[in-house]
Amino acid sequence: MSRPAAFVRLIGAVWMLARADALIPREIDPILPPPARLGARFLRLFAGPQARRGRPGERLAAALERMGPAAIKLGQVLSTRADIFGRPFAEDLSHLKDRLAPFPVEVAKAVVARELDRPVEVVFATFEPPIAAASIAQAHPATLHDGRKVAVKVLRPGIEKRIARDVETLELAGRLAELFGPEARRLEPRALTSIVARALELELDLRLEAAGASELAEVMTADGFMRAPGVVWEGVSRRVLTLDWAEGMPLSDPKALEQPGIDRKAIADNLIRAFLAQAMDHGVFHADLHEGNLFVAAPDRIVAVDFGIVGRLDAVARRHLAEILWGFLQRDYMRVAKAHFDAGYVPRHHSVEAFAQALRAVGEPNVGRPSAAVSMGRLLGQLFEITALFDMRLRPELVLLQKTMVTVEGVSRAIDPGHNLWASAEPVVRRWIMRELSPAAKIKDLAQDGVKALQALARLAEAREAAPPVVVVEPNPWPGRLGWLVAGAALAAAGIWGWLRLQGLA
Repeated sequence: MSRPAAFVRLIGAVWMLARADALIPREIDPILPPPARLGARFLRLFAGPQARRGRPGERLAAALERMGPAAIKLGQVLSTRADIFGRPFAEDLSHLKDRLAPFPVEVAKAVVARELDRPVEVVFATFEPPIAAASIAQAHPATLHDGRKVAVKVLRPGIEKRIARDVETLELAGRLAELFGPEARRLEPRALTSIVARALELELDLRLEAAGASELAEVMTADGFMRAPGVVWEGVSRRVLTLDWAEGMPLSDPKALEQPGIDRKAIADNLIRAFLAQAMDHGVFHADLHEGNLFVAAPDRIVAVDFGIVGRLDAVARRHLAEILWGFLQRDYMRVAKAHFDAGYVPRHHSVEAFAQALRAVGEPNVGRPSAAVSMGRLLGQLFEITALFDMRLRPELVLLQKTMVTVEGVSRAIDPGHNLWASAEPVVRRWIMRELSPAAKIKDLAQDGVKALQALARLAEAREAAPPVVVVEPNPWPGRLGWLVAGAALAAAGIWGWLRLQGLA
């Protein structure tokens, strides 16, 4: 692949958006400043016949679908933000989730037979036409010979080459944004595009998705807010994935929330809590929780599918996330500010107090209010202005977390327009804080540090025994005494920790 070819494709993408009047649609002319309005009118000189048909969301959806999987992923994220772009726009983009044109069932059967090295009839008693077709794969209902109903996911033919081209174009767009947009550099566009590209590449091996589904099924079982279908391992290969059939109806179906006995508030609560519990308690989370990947059943059951994108957080990032959320929940903006500085999100030359003041200006009008009463467009605008003032750069390792948080909040709002995100998050965040930052937890950490110190001392003693004797003229007793002090403190901490465990306090 070559950079000139990627540049040509990028120009082609801009041209396609301009032809569809989806780059700066005519409907937003009244709110544009005069220079931008003039530029938009110039672009419209190149608009084609499709620019005169349909609403902005319909025109954008059609253009993104023609542009390929990476663009479709962008459309999926936009479709969750009815609060920012308006419900008609979001609904026009919603078909990108799982209702694209399928490829023939005969082609899918040929792929399955080749990948599993057996005729389809040997593996499945029935294999039906697809019920959902997305940008990378499509899903087929099937039954095993023991009568169990399953879903068989099959990659689209030739998708690897298409993804490779999209990834190259995406990375070029990131480089150009960083080169020509000084303000964009703070958002680390190259790092962002590389992470998105890596996520797309991982989706091309369904064995990895099967492993992610299995891992997240264990995590979800531990919390109970969400479930995942079981993996049928004998039906798994690089291009084929077989899972147990998901209970309920997909949220992308308008009738899903009209099922008898559905509790919208409980479903929205479970969605938020499932995501936070996965990320904070386990450090692994489903990173593609849009409506097409979520099935619901009465009264409040949620089943997640499509585990192609799995996010991970290390212990340090989880702690910072919990501190920031808990600080907002408690309206403790100094705690939120310190967490940002401790994590390295804000450069040290800035004032913690000033940053806390800026966070208060954003948080106070919004925290604790129902989602319907909060303008997310205004909130995001304020946050962007503040992060610019304090040189806060995008953290590439948190891209999937941030993207999933935006998606989950948008979906929960669509389920229950009056949903209160903060009240929903509070029990999970409180549980983490009480478990990880309580006095008992601190004693446990001290005991673990003591054990590590003892292990280090033991290794040091072994090294000294193995080394040749050294004549010391004036021995210093303090290193030995310090070692005994550390060992004694560790043993005391371990004893206190054991006593707390016996008393049920830890």
